[in-house]
This record gives sequence, C-alpha cells and structure tokens, in this order.
Amino acid sequence: MSGSFSVFTRELKLAWSGGGGAALPVGFFAAACSITPFAVGSGIENLKVAGPGVMWIALALASLLPMERLFQADLEDGTLDAYAGSGIGMEGIALAKTLAHWIATGIPLAIIAPVLWIMLQGPPEASLFVIGFSLIGSAAFFFFGSIGAALAAGMRRGGLLIALVTLPLYVPTMIFGAAGLYAVASGAEWAAPLMLTGAAALFGIATSSFAAAMALRTAID
Repeated sequence: MSGSFSVFTRELKLAWSGGGGAALPVGFFAAACSITPFAVGSGIENLKVAGPGVMWIALALASLLPMERLFQADLEDGTLDAYAGSGIGMEGIALAKTLAHWIATGIPLAIIAPVLWIMLQGPPEASLFVIGFSLIGSAAFFFFGSIGAALAAGMRRGGLLIALVTLPLYVPTMIFGAAGLYAVASGAEWAAPLMLTGAAALFGIATSSFAAAMALRTAID
C-alpha cells in the first residue's frame, strides 16, 4: 500500500507540475459543447433536448484524451520496469496512476460542467447535480479508459486501439448519465439513473486495475 501511495503522489506531482495537464481535455470539453448550436440550431428547446446527450458524449471523449500517455511514458523511460522490480503490485500501480489522473483531470472537467450546462439552456438550479453526475461519470470513463491505455502501451498509434476498446465500455455510463441529466432538467425522478451511473463507476474501479495489470505485465515482457 505504501508503494502504491508513493506512485499516487508522484503522478499527482507530475500532473500538476506542468501547470496544464487538464487544459487539453477541459478545452475540448468546452469546445465540443460550444459548437452544439451550429448542429442543432440556437433555439432554446433544441438545446434543452440535445444538451444532456451532447455533454455526456463530450465528457467521454474529453476523458479519453489523456489515456494514450497514462502508461506509455512510464513504459518508454523504464519506470514501469522499475516498479515491477520493486515488489509493488501492478494492480496497485494501475489503480494509483488512474486515480491520480482522474483527480488532476476529471475533477476540472466536472467543475466546468455546470457552465456548459447553463450554456446549453439547462436549469441553473441543477448545477450541483451536474457536478455530481460528472464526477461519477468521469471516474467511470477514466477507470474504463485505463484498460485501453494498458492494452495500447508499447504500441505505435495506440490512440486508435484505446478508442476501439474503451468506447463500447463507455456506452452504459453515457446512457445512464444522460438519462439522469434529462430527469433533473425535467423534474423527474433522478435517483435511479444516478445509482446506475454510480454502479458503472464502481464496476470500473473494481475491475479495471486487474485488467490493466495483466496488460501491463504483457507490455513489460
């Protein structure tokens, strides 16, 4: 556990030391939501209908952007080999790295989500719900994405493989999350979609580290 915690703190320092680790995903998230009126029109009702779905698709794609370098850099510079020889379990390494990257990138994505929600004509009083759904959904996206990142480690043009592996895993979370935001916006029951979104996130957290560890052991060998 102490070794995994050391990996976690190192990843946080690396993510924040550059000062712009979350800039690209946040910028993509904002840009993707901002161009929605060009596709569906600027009418208020059109934006209300399209807004929740667009937000969740954009959040999923924005969460996918940092995945290519999640393990690739450590594999290239030998850090993963050093971890493997230090006695730290690969499961703990995968969990620590993914959690650190979610804190550094997923939380900023959730913080900006209410601004984009209001821009897409969502009710401002639902902003806290939007943050909550976005935090849970981005956690699911990052942990499921770590599986694809581990499978693509060491491969050229691994970004395509990550997308092929992880996007099908993202679909249930996107469906439940969008359903939750539609329910919040219309005043309907939102607890069931929230619990389903949370269940998807918990499943990703519980299983992704084992799947990623197996893929990383293969990449190191």
